Amino acid sequence: MAAEATCGASPGSTGTLAAAASRSNVTSFQWRGPRAGGADGGGPRLVSIAGTRPSVRNGQLLVSTGLPALDQLLGGGLAVGTVLLIEEDKYNIYSPLLFKYFLAEGIINGHTVLVASAKEDPADILQELPAPLLDDNCRKELNEDVYDHKTPEFNSKMKIAWRYQMLPKMEQVGPVSSSRFGHYYDTSKRIPQELIEASKWHGFFLPEKISSTLKVEPGSLTHGYIKLLQFIQNIVYEEGFDGSNPQKKQKNILRIGIQSLGSPLWGDDIFCTENCDNSHSLTKFLYVLRGLLRTSLSVCIITMPTHLIQNKAVIARVTNLSDTVVGLESFIGSERETNPLYKDYHGLIHIRQIPRLNNLICDESDVKDLAFKLKRKLFTIERLHLPPDLSDTVSRSSKQDLAESAKRLGSGCGMMAGGKKHLDF
Repeated sequence: MAAEATCGASPGSTGTLAAAASRSNVTSFQWRGPRAGGADGGGPRLVSIAGTRPSVRNGQLLVSTGLPALDQLLGGGLAVGTVLLIEEDKYNIYSPLLFKYFLAEGIINGHTVLVASAKEDPADILQELPAPLLDDNCRKELNEDVYDHKTPEFNSKMKIAWRYQMLPKMEQVGPVSSSRFGHYYDTSKRIPQELIEASKWHGFFLPEKISSTLKVEPGSLTHGYIKLLQFIQNIVYEEGFDGSNPQKKQKNILRIGIQSLGSPLWGDDIFCTENCDNSHSLTKFLYVLRGLLRTSLSVCIITMPTHLIQNKAVIARVTNLSDTVVGLESFIGSERETNPLYKDYHGLIHIRQIPRLNNLICDESDVKDLAFKLKRKLFTIERLHLPPDLSDTVSRSSKQDLAESAKRLGSGCGMMAGGKKHLDF
């Protein structure tokens, strides 16, 4: 816009600039950047919608997932018209947080929200959304939650290896204003009731939509999937998210959240046996849903307990029918919960798939080892930094556990001839 103001401020000055350029043998070049909802020019215009921004790589319209660190890992945000699949952790403790962040971000930006669930009433889900951090007065309280001076985490920060401190941060913690792209949320507080009442949302509670006496024919969609697709389609067409009424309605984004899709509560037996009759019902639903999203100003997040699917071929199909796939691996109930290597984290996060939109390659992060932890108020994503073996914060028993872990991991190349010592690098 600055280039446009200096090169072509008015229609009358264009000829003067061209004449001056021809006299000095300098090419006259006028650059007109994309206007958001402007009336000048005949080229494509970017849609001006609150809470969105264009991608710097392919110009795709992006929305925030509600977690700025996750936006950064996905190439700047979640593209409109795509599906984000969250692979639930084993006990479904942390995946609902990402689901609620996504919905809360829609409420803050004034987007239309559609919540679908077979387990919880959508009205109850909205009441549990985290409160946004919009005031700069909360910065001090938030920083105290991130760096608590009374915890061993703060004391060991100065003792960590210097090569870890030189790595760039995954995110800059701090509250932002409502006009910025992406917000931070306080999990210890609930979103104000006034914001929920002022927002526009639609709820789909499966037990209220279908009867349990209905039978499902083999090879067809379950009645729950059919009802949900019809519900989403009616909202998209009636409220103009497909662009059918661009002149009568102000453009907005439809945020769709589907909780625990594919579970037995949806009438699907995909988790029951390895060779189930309705194995294609879930994949057909995702195929139709993604086609509906591609032609509308809508974006969808789906949580799914994929760890219960026994058929690996179904998992591959579900992944291919989703645009973005993020997996959560919790340490609860596993050996890593008591392993001193992971004492500062609650689980691992895996970026399994990033979409390729309007280009041949996708924005893949060079960071592969990612971990998350739930603090008193924040859910953070960080690089997985393992403590050094010679750190003062590791006790003798912990060092012995580290040695045993190293023996199990590298029994072939990291062992001496006697088998009692391992190489330190």
